[in-house]
Amino acid sequence: MRFKLRGAVVALACCLPVLAAGQGGPVGLADGAARAIASNPEVEARWHAFLASRQEQKVARGGFLPQVNLSAQAGAEWRRRPSVDDNDFDRHGATLSLSQMLYDGFATSSEVSRLGFVSLSRYYELLDAAENTALEAARAHIDVLRYRALADLAKDNYVQHRQVYDQIEQRVKAGVGRRVDLEQASGRLALAEANLLTESSNLHDVSARYQRVIGDVPQAAMGAGEVPADGLPASIDLALGAAYQGSPALAAAQENLRAAKAEARGKRAGFHPRLDLRASEQVGFDTDGIDGRHRDRVVEVVLSMNLFSGGSDSARVKQYAEQIGVAQELRDKSCRDLRQTLAIAYNDVGRLGEQLEYLDQHQLSIAKAREAYRRQFDIGQRTLLDLLDTENEYFESRRAYVNALHEREIAKARTLASMGGLLKALSLSRAELPTPEELGQDGEAIDVASACPATAPLPQRIDKQALLADARAARAPVTPVVVAPVRPDSSAAIDAALTERAQAWAAAWSARDVPAYLAFYGTGFAPEGGLSRAAWEANRRRLVGKPSPIRVEIENLQVARLGAEHAVTTFRQRYASGDYRDVVEKRLEWAREAGTWRIVGEVAR
Repeated sequence: MRFKLRGAVVALACCLPVLAAGQGGPVGLADGAARAIASNPEVEARWHAFLASRQEQKVARGGFLPQVNLSAQAGAEWRRRPSVDDNDFDRHGATLSLSQMLYDGFATSSEVSRLGFVSLSRYYELLDAAENTALEAARAHIDVLRYRALADLAKDNYVQHRQVYDQIEQRVKAGVGRRVDLEQASGRLALAEANLLTESSNLHDVSARYQRVIGDVPQAAMGAGEVPADGLPASIDLALGAAYQGSPALAAAQENLRAAKAEARGKRAGFHPRLDLRASEQVGFDTDGIDGRHRDRVVEVVLSMNLFSGGSDSARVKQYAEQIGVAQELRDKSCRDLRQTLAIAYNDVGRLGEQLEYLDQHQLSIAKAREAYRRQFDIGQRTLLDLLDTENEYFESRRAYVNALHEREIAKARTLASMGGLLKALSLSRAELPTPEELGQDGEAIDVASACPATAPLPQRIDKQALLADARAARAPVTPVVVAPVRPDSSAAIDAALTERAQAWAAAWSARDVPAYLAFYGTGFAPEGGLSRAAWEANRRRLVGKPSPIRVEIENLQVARLGAEHAVTTFRQRYASGDYRDVVEKRLEWAREAGTWRIVGEVAR
């Protein structure tokens, strides 16, 4: 088997790969995929399994041909019989026999048919392994480019924070700056250094994965990571239709189903007679002590049939009828898995494409604001906190854009791989590999109407005008509602108590004090996403109690009172640990239990 990159050939039939591209230039996306396929053990194993299945079919096909056997013997014979003189003599001879199966209840033909379908299944499994390997190679290539870009952003972010720190330090030493500003700048500089270390570590990890998948460490100069999008259909329904026709994984499951049906047909041979033509010729010398040459010739038709086997044949037929059900359910599962994978990947391509427009606008706008804030800070019109916040937002906006840009390329690769078209899109063609028609593929279609119809959830479209209209309607004057008076402590006292509780909750999390953290959640707490309380608590114990340092900060905390015993706090949560950081909008719903405010609902956006 070979995979050919236009102008070069990558041989997979041997263990040593022949690289498809020149060694001197940058390794592109297709070059890396070719290298990965050429050296991937799973692809090699699938290739040998395919070759073995073809030979296995030849073994079964031998049952249609005659069996010819030759035997010869020579030796001495001694006879001792009552009332007969003892007799000693030498004898020798030879026997040539031929046996031809005439009818076996279609057992042989069913077995040959079954193994043909098995060979087709191995063929499609080979193609699926190649598609998946190409996908992993594309993902590894794109991730190296992504994290190199993120590492560059982290370096620039560190330089900017270092320059601000040096500027503030000079002001403090000159007596015109505040010590608290220097502490603030020092903290942000430490965060920038941590971000730089994190991105450097991530780059190392994806480089190691690249080496595992491709076989070499990434070059300093790598080709672009853009996946050709010419093969992407215009709609998800068209994509599903193409996947049902081109997915090797689904085709392999279909051939396994056909193999199970052929095997079930073959098991009915036990109810049929077997008819064989047999011919033999035996030549002997001095047989039975009689001198001379003896010749026996036999031509016969032999019929044999089992009349009773204890019900084994009937049970065997039923057994393999159930195996058909197993193969069909696995085929349907493969179809549903394919539909889900493709629907998600296809939607990601469109969603990330739209996001890139907004993320690009975001980073451009923040870049302008950043420069304006820097000039205003120099003349005293902006605080240091304003400057540092803008610098951090600029860094995060560029990170978001880089991540979305590369995630979209990976989504395109996932979509093409699900459709069985990634190799074609990368201009990698199969050579010295038989076509499905040459292997006996008769084009039997998959009954997708019963397996999984080619329909998928429609992308969620957001009507922004309707959202604004609803917001304006919500702010329209309404008839005042008379409510019962509440206790005096339900106003300022509640606000202060909940603010203190929220800050204490964040402090317990930052201190990795798991018992104290879990004590903030009341008996009526319902985890988000339908998780059970036990599963949620086990997960939180693992995350809150992780060994690396954790920092949780709360900003812009607001309290909304729902009554004397219920309230909601909303705030911006900044989370940072040794291996992860994020910023989310958090909503905590509180209820008073035995005089203590406890969390009964938690939502992060």
